[in-house]
Amino acid sequence: MVNKIVGWVVLVPLCLGLVVFALANKQLIVINFNPFAAGDGAALPGYGVPLFVVLYVVLLIGVLAGGLATWFTQGHHRRREKHWRREAQTLTSELERLRKTPRSPASPSGDVDDLLELR
Repeated sequence: MVNKIVGWVVLVPLCLGLVVFALANKQLIVINFNPFAAGDGAALPGYGVPLFVVLYVVLLIGVLAGGLATWFTQGHHRRREKHWRREAQTLTSELERLRKTPRSPASPSGDVDDLLELR
């Protein structure tokens, strides 16, 4: 519940700020992909797009690059978690198999199960 409230308190003003920014920056700018071109910036061939589109695209690329970098960085954690999940599943199935096998009443493993309340 608190996460939803904090999300709304943070995300709504952020979204409103982005909308206000987009409305305030509608002027066209020239996008040129040749950094070595000499001459006046206005005379260079390029693409005219609104400033807010350029900034939103750069923001989106930054978020995607950060997410991709985080995903690759956390790969070893995911591998370890998968290993331990398989190990737990193997041990659980082995424990269930051992519980289903009949054993003698004098077996010490029965006392251990009673102590640990595993039955």
